[in-house]
Amino acid sequence: MQKLLLSFGALLLSNSVLAHGPTPQKAKESVTIQAPVAKVWEAVKNFDDIGQWHPDLKAAEGDGKNASGGTRKLTFRNGESVVEELDYYSEPEHEYSYRLKAENVKAFPTSSHTVDLKVAPGDGADSSVVTVKSRFYRGDTGNTPPENLSDEAAVRAMTQFIKDGLSGLKAKLEK
Repeated sequence: MQKLLLSFGALLLSNSVLAHGPTPQKAKESVTIQAPVAKVWEAVKNFDDIGQWHPDLKAAEGDGKNASGGTRKLTFRNGESVVEELDYYSEPEHEYSYRLKAENVKAFPTSSHTVDLKVAPGDGADSSVVTVKSRFYRGDTGNTPPENLSDEAAVRAMTQFIKDGLSGLKAKLEK
């Protein structure tokens, strides 16, 4: 009987090891902008103002709160939207972190995401480096997600969203 119970326990353990859910994915991009940190920070520091420089967005609106708990609603070009919330904000460090508060996989193929944005001095006297990194889970957290909500789709979407935003910011500040 003891061997039977041990065998059954081993079988349960091996099946639970085979079953898997989503794993966290990551994206990180940086851009050098030919502008001083103060000018770049001025363009990105207001959490609600992302719509002024991010080309993938039709609109961005928020509560105007640049502190933990501040929220914004992003509306994408396809008309779908998500809500994000600030977790951390530091004016002296020129950085903030936020997370997805209300998901909408039709707008963006992640079930959750956190994003960190930081502006730092570049190599030149009047240059800055903006780094955006994100950690996220795919849109469908089941074991067999459809292709449009898979890890690959989430990585592609997040990476492209970050790249597009950084390109839009660079274009706005270097014109």
